[in-house]
Amino acid sequence: MIRRNCLATACLAATIAFAANARAEDITIGAHMPLTGSLARSGQAFNEGMQVALKVFNESQSKHRIKVTVIDDESQPAKAVTAVEKLASDGAAAIIGGYGSNIVGPASDTSNRLGKVYITGGAVSDELVQRGNKNFFRINNNAGYQRGVEGLIEEVKPNGVSIIASTKEAPMLLAKGLEASLAKKGFKVTLHPFDPAITDFKPIINKVKLQDKSEIIFMSAYENDYVGIIRAAKVLKPPVKAIVGAWSLATPKMYSDFPDLMQNIIGTTFLPFPVEVKDEEGRKFAAVYKEMFGKEIEYASTLAFVETMVLSEALARSADAGTLKSAGLLAEMKTTNRPSPLGRITFNEVGDNPNFALSMGQHRDGKIPLVSPAEFATGKLAYPAVPW
Repeated sequence: MIRRNCLATACLAATIAFAANARAEDITIGAHMPLTGSLARSGQAFNEGMQVALKVFNESQSKHRIKVTVIDDESQPAKAVTAVEKLASDGAAAIIGGYGSNIVGPASDTSNRLGKVYITGGAVSDELVQRGNKNFFRINNNAGYQRGVEGLIEEVKPNGVSIIASTKEAPMLLAKGLEASLAKKGFKVTLHPFDPAITDFKPIINKVKLQDKSEIIFMSAYENDYVGIIRAAKVLKPPVKAIVGAWSLATPKMYSDFPDLMQNIIGTTFLPFPVEVKDEEGRKFAAVYKEMFGKEIEYASTLAFVETMVLSEALARSADAGTLKSAGLLAEMKTTNRPSPLGRITFNEVGDNPNFALSMGQHRDGKIPLVSPAEFATGKLAYPAVPW
């Protein structure tokens, strides 16, 4: 009887030990996102994509459970820095960054000072990868946006391009890069910088109309700026043949919020809308996103999904190797080499993804076909075509 009880006790202990070992290991990451403020449309989409990625990753394996603590940085750099400090002090294993180079810059500097890996899909300034920040990684960059816009302009060959650009870091970097590259290709380019505090764009549009007489307006700015510029253009009606923009413009959210402004507007993207996804991971993302949020995936949510999957996989590899608490995550991030809905993701010596490339999408009655480059087009470019 005693021997039988001892055996039973031993079996129970072994069962408990096995169950403990089999239980998923919790790993917490931190994220700061602009859930309110001027960048809230993008921040909310980024947050949704991140939540879907964690669900997909956690359900794909049983060894690790990745959780996230999200702090609203209110689209303000100082609050993003405070958020990173709070997340790190609470034990976050890594940080997923917010949106806007002027916000991501100081936030990622803080993360580096605290020894935390930081990844973003929402900041493209070249300066971010020139600071010697060894813990910084990003999946998109200015070069990818510039190539997409250049390709479209070379296709339509306008008589001139008027660039209306915010003086914030990333928009001005893109604007100056395009100004130089298009001028080298023989295009007449006029740059109109504006202070981010400006809300009345009619004086700039009037210059485009009366002085530049360009056939294309290119907007290098953010969502609220786009709205102000297009509204001013609808009033003054400059003789342009197209209005083009960069990030977070060719999205279904912008059309649903501003249907009177978005028709025929062109912006950078990598997915048409309604979504046509060819890779298996992209289809899974789209299905879970629809299940969780009742809508189709789009530009910003896809960036967030990919960056979160990349980080989650690196965290799991580091945890498996027992190096998560001894700088192993940094080494695992550097080994990243995977396909994704955005294309292949790798990181060079400064944490940039050299593979990043974009297409151009055009708003059409609530749909967004890809219209450039030709090899990726899902619809024909409407040109000339403006919102009025």
